[in-house]
Amino acid sequence: MDSFRTDTSAEIASVAARLVVDEGLEYAAAKRRAAKQLGLPPSRTPWPDNQALEAAVREHIAIFCADTQPAELKTLRELALVWMDRLAAFRPHLCGAVWHGTATRHSDIYVQLYCDDPKSAEWALLDHRVEYHPGTAASDAQGEPVEALTLRLRCDALEQWVLLHLLVLDHDALRGALRPDAQGRRPRGDAQEVRALLAADPGSHREAA
Repeated sequence: MDSFRTDTSAEIASVAARLVVDEGLEYAAAKRRAAKQLGLPPSRTPWPDNQALEAAVREHIAIFCADTQPAELKTLRELALVWMDRLAAFRPHLCGAVWHGTATRHSDIYVQLYCDDPKSAEWALLDHRVEYHPGTAASDAQGEPVEALTLRLRCDALEQWVLLHLLVLDHDALRGALRPDAQGRRPRGDAQEVRALLAADPGSHREAA
């Protein structure tokens, strides 16, 4: 029975990884769709954890996207950095797949903003006449939904539109936001750290430490 659960969990992770890489799905949605495609009942499904799914994503990228993913990741990090510089007053931190190095052209960009007033980031976008869509998004792979301002950006390098989600968090939340995750990695990075990633290994899928 344990072997069945382990094999099933690995199969879900493999299918979900393809959905993450090829369609840009978030982890939770990818797991649900993978289970549905495999005909598994949600109530008794041995779900892989996010660490297992990320490992499967990296494996999928290495096998199927090794020739294209590094350049796509670099482009997304560069685009994120443009907006982090524009919104520097809100102490922006890059997170998600673009920060961790698993993003492809199908991935959205997630940048966390730490604001004294939750409306201040919205006012900044209005001042710059930037169109955005207010809503919610997960603050990280396992996080609760938080207020998000989503921008639809044209990326000429990828010849497509890219979604940038600005996650609006309380100013003091940054104090605990930089603690290492379960794998001992920094879960997010500021503009200086994103620049360091680009400068140190500009064309690779280097993972943020």
